[in-house]
Amino acid sequence: MLRANYDSEYGCLPLDYGGCYMLDKCCTGAYCKYFQKAVLPFDLVLEATLTGQKVPELDNCVICGKLFIPVGKQAYCSSACADTARRKRQREYMRKKRS
Repeated sequence: MLRANYDSEYGCLPLDYGGCYMLDKCCTGAYCKYFQKAVLPFDLVLEATLTGQKVPELDNCVICGKLFIPVGKQAYCSSACADTARRKRQREYMRKKRS
């Protein structure tokens, strides 16, 4: 979890006490722009919890292990990971075919 605070005059300020004060403000609904743009998009469960939405079903990417929201039967988080998996399957197929 990122531990920082955004101040319009000074920019991003690290917090010394170890926690983001924005997490304690869930009742007010007033979040700083830094928190909304830099923290919430990278923690999907936290974003869903704070906005009152249903927590999405998350899967781990088979290649890189990153969490993502699958669409249908999607097994990879990105097209780059899908290409990597395809190349790996193709290598295995060619090894079997040669032997």
